[in-house]
Amino acid sequence: MIAITNLSYYLGDRALYEGASLHIKPKMKIGLIGLNGTGKSTLLRMLNGEIQPDGGNISKSGDCTIGFLNQDLLSYQSEDSILSVAMQAFERQNQLQVQIDKILHEMEHNYRDELVDKLARAQDEFEALDGYTIQAKAEAILEGLGFSTHDLSQPLRQFSGGWRMRVMLAKLLLQKPSLLMLDEPTNHLDLPSIQWVEKYVQNYEGAVIVVSHDREFLDNVVDTTVEVSGAKLNLYSGNYSFYIEEKAQRNDIQRGAYENQQAKIRQTERFIERFKAKATKARQVQSRVKALERMDVVDEVLDENAKVHFRFQFTTQPGRHVFQLEDASKAYGDKVILNHANISMERGDKIALIGANGRGKSTMLRIVAGTEPIEGVRRLGHNVSFTFYAQHQLESLNIAHNLIEELKYANPTKTETELRTVLGCFLFSGDDVFKKIKVLSGGEKSRVALAKVLLSQANFLLLDEPTNHLDMQSVNILIQALQQYEGSYIVVSHDRYFVESIANKIWYLEDHQIKEYPGTYQEYNIWLEERGLQSAVSEKAIVSSAPPQVKSTPPPVSTPPKKESPKPENAKALRQAQKLVEELEGKITQLETQKAQLEAQLADPHSYAEKDVLEKLNQDYTHTKKELADTTEAWEVAMLEVEELAG
Repeated sequence: MIAITNLSYYLGDRALYEGASLHIKPKMKIGLIGLNGTGKSTLLRMLNGEIQPDGGNISKSGDCTIGFLNQDLLSYQSEDSILSVAMQAFERQNQLQVQIDKILHEMEHNYRDELVDKLARAQDEFEALDGYTIQAKAEAILEGLGFSTHDLSQPLRQFSGGWRMRVMLAKLLLQKPSLLMLDEPTNHLDLPSIQWVEKYVQNYEGAVIVVSHDREFLDNVVDTTVEVSGAKLNLYSGNYSFYIEEKAQRNDIQRGAYENQQAKIRQTERFIERFKAKATKARQVQSRVKALERMDVVDEVLDENAKVHFRFQFTTQPGRHVFQLEDASKAYGDKVILNHANISMERGDKIALIGANGRGKSTMLRIVAGTEPIEGVRRLGHNVSFTFYAQHQLESLNIAHNLIEELKYANPTKTETELRTVLGCFLFSGDDVFKKIKVLSGGEKSRVALAKVLLSQANFLLLDEPTNHLDMQSVNILIQALQQYEGSYIVVSHDRYFVESIANKIWYLEDHQIKEYPGTYQEYNIWLEERGLQSAVSEKAIVSSAPPQVKSTPPPVSTPPKKESPKPENAKALRQAQKLVEELEGKITQLETQKAQLEAQLADPHSYAEKDVLEKLNQDYTHTKKELADTTEAWEVAMLEVEELAG
């Protein structure tokens, strides 16, 4: 359907893509992943024709249509109702409807056979295009995305950016393009809407490319993962969990290849150094010097899974009770959020507040923070100090500060070394710490704001959608930081993997009350199913992450036994030793070629599509690597023997 061949794209002198290739087939469900700044959104824009590549080719089949949901659509506004905006997807049907209405109006004053024929043709085409059902389809999708029946007639401009994005998603889904491209679609969706989109995309007839930091969403939706790394597009034939396992395996192979090559380089350099002064070894020495020059260097594996090694401390220990609400009520006109609600929170509680948008989750955080007035009693516990993180607070960062200055403002007691350590945990290293806040991306600002929250020495955190605009590596860092945090917190998030990783209790709003489930998010979901409030989740296809490793013991290469050094006059022994060295050198060359070929095959993403092929390649690679090591060791022993005999 779409073939990307030798794609290149540069930002200044930095290559976002260089010789990248990918074949997108019909019905593929692709998760496009990679660190922020690697070019995921740029690739989508190139596929959409908004950006032209610097090199290579993107070819599309003649019948390929593309629908692209991106964050720019947040700014779209219209006086039309959201139902009318969504129905703009049916361009031809809308044209026919206007034509039919015009003909009918004309026939009221001028009834002619010509108009009757024209009306019949228009109505036949309209019916063939399912024109009489388009409104029902649009209403079903909008309501699936969280809109009420009343909302459908309201002007688009009355809705926030996140809700406008849902309307644009509905319009896109109604268009049913051959390739549906979704850039962070879950950022502005609540959990029920995310689950609805999951099911829709799973059953979508066309191909899909999703850029998302939501691991659970990717696991449930995609059947192929494409990683943007090293200016290449690396394909993995499975969902995100499959990718994690396969990525680890590929890294192990590359790490082994790197270590083996480094060992070979050291051995070759020792040979050159040892024999460079011997005229009889000049040919072998020169051969090895040239071999080093021609060698394709294997890159060292870089660990992209940053670890947090910082103890986030606070100076004041709170009492047992952190927060309480008694007989609390809150309403906005006729919209009731709380009605005589009671809830309490104790020291050490790690709470995730979940539920559909519009139920009052953010309002609840503001009530806890004391910035939202209520009827009833709000009480903070003894020695409780809190800090509040929300997306709008990114605007409170001082754009004139650099990163060190901004963190110093949050905690003046920390030294620059300690602040650098914290920034390192949040992926800012080297001279990055002197960047001005004003030049940071949205995701980078989020990381700075989160670092400030954790440096504040507060023993109680309120976090509203902290994973928005963070890539997976940054989400992983935040998870580690919160797992190490010894205080209490309440988190509002729609990221199920994140919630499962950091919460030991679940709060949810039901019947205008705050209710508590004393367990993890996974346990809460099971409990919901048992209550019959949630339909059973269909079993996910579990893709085996890696083929079983078959232990095989390759026949060892015989190492010549050490023997006492023969006398110099023993010419026969010297000739035998020299012959053995030549045989071993020939075998080493053969094995090195064989090993390089196997590494090339293992580096090819297509090798991972067939598990039986991958298993055979792994076995051959392990056998060849062992045989090469044994042969090299035998060669070294033989070389020493030749040196002693010739000595």
